Amino acid sequence: MNQVEVWWAGVGQARAEFLADLNAVERERHARYRREADKARFLLGVTMTRRLVGARMSVAPADVVLDRACRDCGKPHGKVRTEGVELSVSHSGEWVGLAIGTAPVGLDVERVDSAQDVDGVAGMSLAPEELQVLKQYDGAAKARAFTRYWTRKEALLKATGDGIGAGLWTVVVSAPDEPPGVVRWDSGPAQLNDLEIDEHHLAALAILAAEPPSVVVDQFRI
Repeated sequence: MNQVEVWWAGVGQARAEFLADLNAVERERHARYRREADKARFLLGVTMTRRLVGARMSVAPADVVLDRACRDCGKPHGKVRTEGVELSVSHSGEWVGLAIGTAPVGLDVERVDSAQDVDGVAGMSLAPEELQVLKQYDGAAKARAFTRYWTRKEALLKATGDGIGAGLWTVVVSAPDEPPGVVRWDSGPAQLNDLEIDEHHLAALAILAAEPPSVVVDQFRI
């Protein structure tokens, strides 16, 4: 059976000393963020990856070799990879998450934003049948339903390494109030899980496998 670990950390757990875990490219990227919250999310994502993978390999966090080369341009902003395990990092709002699996995984967390132009964004990211379902919702419930759609779809595209640039509308998933599942997709067998965090955030986990995975969720501790 495929196994997936999902680790969560709150943005407030970021510490300046974590910068020692980063390599030169990661420090440069960290410095380019203008908002402190964005710096904290990125720093935590890298630290979690390096420390948890390092613990598995019995090496220091700074010695973990990570590859983020984009498949299209080669620049270091692609899905993070390392030898021996499959990884996916996501962050939004108050949370940073890391999924570690034995098969390709995709993790997505999003803060539910009731002020968002749901209809405008949905028109560019949902398939026609999903848009019809979304019309059944109003107000805050609509924002939450759309966010559920988004997390499920982005988790799948992150699992392949394509990301949302491949087009969220190319993936059709089950309705927000139904159990998570793939309705239509051309990238082979996949499993979807909804993950509970808090009332303000939604998250989904995808794994590219024919059988449902064993999922263990835990809190990252310093």
